Amino acid sequence: MAATVARRHWDLLIVLTAPPHVNDALTTALRLAQAVLDQGRTVRIWACGYNTMLTQESLGDRKPAHLLDPRVVAPSAAAVIRGMIDASEKRLAWIVCTACSAERGAGRHIPEVRLRSDARLAATVAAADRTVYIGGA
Repeated sequence: MAATVARRHWDLLIVLTAPPHVNDALTTALRLAQAVLDQGRTVRIWACGYNTMLTQESLGDRKPAHLLDPRVVAPSAAAVIRGMIDASEKRLAWIVCTACSAERGAGRHIPEVRLRSDARLAATVAAADRTVYIGGA
């Protein structure tokens, strides 16, 4: 008899496909994830499209200087995501679609991020109680 692999179950899966630079989809996803985490629940975020660029190691921990006030220091998207993952006590996972990542040349992600083939999206949806899709076609 074949051994079965125990898969982790998640309370919420957020599939994020909207480009992070055109509207509030990214901040909506992050706020929704934080609200779920605040309730003691678990969240997975599946990043597709240009969202795969958000967790690049090359972003570092800070955004470039603010042109109107260079004293302003703001965390990069990678730093925000890393901080949320670290603070979540393993209740938040960030997944990057390998096809979208490769298509955009986004090869080096922060270590906290998991890369998954788009072929695994259906299994990821099945492993969540609820799935919210934020984005376009």
